[in-house]
Amino acid sequence: MNENRRATRARIHLKNLDHNLDCIRILVGPKRKICVAVKADAYGHGAVEVSRRALKWGVDFLAVATVPEAMILREAGIKAPIILFSIATGPEIEQIVSYGLTPFVADREYVKKISNEAGLQNRSVNVHIKIDTGMGRIGVQPDGAADLAEVIHSLTGVNLEGVCTHFPVSDSPDPEDIDFTRKQIQIFSDTIKTIKNKGIDPGILHAANSGAIIAHPEAHFDMVRPGICLYGYYPDQRMDKSTADFKPVMEFVSRPAFIKKVKKGTSISYGRTWTASGETWIASIPAGYADGFNRLLSSKAHVAIRGKLYPVAGRVCMDQFMIDLGPETDVTTDDLVILFGPDGISPDAADLGELTGTIPYEVTCAINKRVPRDYLKTQDL
Repeated sequence: MNENRRATRARIHLKNLDHNLDCIRILVGPKRKICVAVKADAYGHGAVEVSRRALKWGVDFLAVATVPEAMILREAGIKAPIILFSIATGPEIEQIVSYGLTPFVADREYVKKISNEAGLQNRSVNVHIKIDTGMGRIGVQPDGAADLAEVIHSLTGVNLEGVCTHFPVSDSPDPEDIDFTRKQIQIFSDTIKTIKNKGIDPGILHAANSGAIIAHPEAHFDMVRPGICLYGYYPDQRMDKSTADFKPVMEFVSRPAFIKKVKKGTSISYGRTWTASGETWIASIPAGYADGFNRLLSSKAHVAIRGKLYPVAGRVCMDQFMIDLGPETDVTTDDLVILFGPDGISPDAADLGELTGTIPYEVTCAINKRVPRDYLKTQDL
């Protein structure tokens, strides 16, 4: 197969991934386990390559949202423990067992189905009880957690390896949200005591997502689950960014496909929403909203070329957008255009998220599969 030489690419700086894991290790201390979220193709960065690099660094667990995501990792030869965050549908329970996955469980019927399938395959499955302490999503109610632990303890083919919860506002600096998270932590701790009072070892205790890793050290317990901070961003841009120097891992780049001079009054792109205020040079960049460069960035965003910022001119198209180079330019079609990245001059995914009313998670996840990923293993930005 010919190498994909498309100009528009996502460059993944794996040294920055190592750096972010180093930052996480400093925050949580030397003894706690680390489970990295590689769901959604590692937030758009590429789950297989990110998993391999994170495991080489020394993480303990990987985590995905769906069974097919886990299957991709297993079929790539990755043998590390993989936690399944979501509840699987009936036909997928066979794959949970056969692929050696570690599911979250929240009710006895689901646990019994896993136990039955484990018996059919003559295998054993580690499970983690998910407690709903305030997320309002998947999870057993705190007053039912000890009973569920007893059910697991009584069944064959399933082993209680851990107990966990999840925080909806651990990244928020608002006082009421801080109080809410602290109450969740207390509920979780009290619930663990009820499990222990049954004479059952709850195993690995884990609750801290990126926000709690940074802002709630009392929630670190036995293991933490970094998501967005692994990829270089704070989960809430209002957080104190002096806590850790996270570095963005993804850089979204292209090169000008066409450059032309236009006269004053020339309209650019669909809808004629942008008009040249004077004679200027316009460059067409071969990336668009189908690649993940959001249409809401039309006439709002800037891109960087050789350390200088240039504004987007007119509407972002499906496959292209235009930038205004100004009345005089030395930019050529050989120049690298940075749409977002970690260099400190270009906008980053958080900047684009602010312009479009979203979060950096969505910005990196949105980079389409047709954009090739280049894995840079040595350089650090």
